[in-house]
Amino acid sequence: MSTLTTEIVLPGIVEPDGLLVRDRELPAPGPGQALVRVEASGVSFAEQQMRRGKYYDQPPFPFTPGYDLVGLVEAVGPGVDAGLAGTRVAAVTKTGGWATAVTVDAADLMPVPDGVDPAAAETVVVNGVTAWQMLHRVARIANVRPGGTILVLGANGGVGSTLTQLARHAGIRVVGTASARHHDAVRALGAEPLDYRAPDVAARARALAPGGYDAVFDHVGGPGIADSWRLVRRGGTLVSYGTAATRDIAGNARLPVLVLFGRLLWWNLLPNGRRAAFYNVWAGRRRPAAFRARMREDLTRVFALLADGSLTAQVAARIPLHRAPEALRLAESGTVTGKVVLVADPSRVVPATE
Repeated sequence: MSTLTTEIVLPGIVEPDGLLVRDRELPAPGPGQALVRVEASGVSFAEQQMRRGKYYDQPPFPFTPGYDLVGLVEAVGPGVDAGLAGTRVAAVTKTGGWATAVTVDAADLMPVPDGVDPAAAETVVVNGVTAWQMLHRVARIANVRPGGTILVLGANGGVGSTLTQLARHAGIRVVGTASARHHDAVRALGAEPLDYRAPDVAARARALAPGGYDAVFDHVGGPGIADSWRLVRRGGTLVSYGTAATRDIAGNARLPVLVLFGRLLWWNLLPNGRRAAFYNVWAGRRRPAAFRARMREDLTRVFALLADGSLTAQVAARIPLHRAPEALRLAESGTVTGKVVLVADPSRVVPATE
């Protein structure tokens, strides 16, 4: 039995309106696989960079974007527990999620708690795992002194808004940068807003934490990463997890990342008691069992906080899959708080065929 899936295709370096729609047959799931009917998939910075051909390890064009997804298991292949069928799951796929149905390795599926809205769950899949692991595994926030303070760049974004809430839940004071239009939203998350466009933003950040920050989370990179490093207190950690500053700069997509790696490595060699780390959600993938266990453990913790109301999903907009160009334009506009989510359009779901 095969299933017809509708996919959004990125054919090359195009504007959002250049995205294509195609239908294709998905074969029945093979050994160890599951067929998932996608209910929600996110629009993250990764897809924005892929559109520009600037994501560090994106596949060759054409391909279907979609870094993560939430959906219902429709069928399973040989060797997979039949009880998985009919359950709601989440997966981090890197690509392929912008579709009505996908085939995924069953070992990569993670359960979504009952009663959690699919779009809400989607906002904390890759964003939630990223935020949790940076906070608890990389910055080791459990070791932060009582009353400690962190700085979150882009506190209104998908990762930033989740990270801010997780830190506040852990009792950590948060200073968060955002444009002035988003300051009320940042305050609502429990953080102290700081205008990233201010010419003296580094000095203002220092004034809010004269002794330095226990951790600084920087997704921007570029020249400003040096300011982030200087704002870290002795014993603290700089966590870098992106190069947004180079978004619109033409050139080799790998070069800014390699330059950043070199800078972080050099800083770690300095005897000043501070640490610098680069976070990538795929780190440790070469040990699949341990990687999957860590992903499942951390996302389970995040989902539990979402289910009990300790974490609020920041859904910037819910847009049907076939309107992906509109969703991508909105995500790239810088006008939203949280994450733009592509949701299933029931009228366009095609049943499986023999």
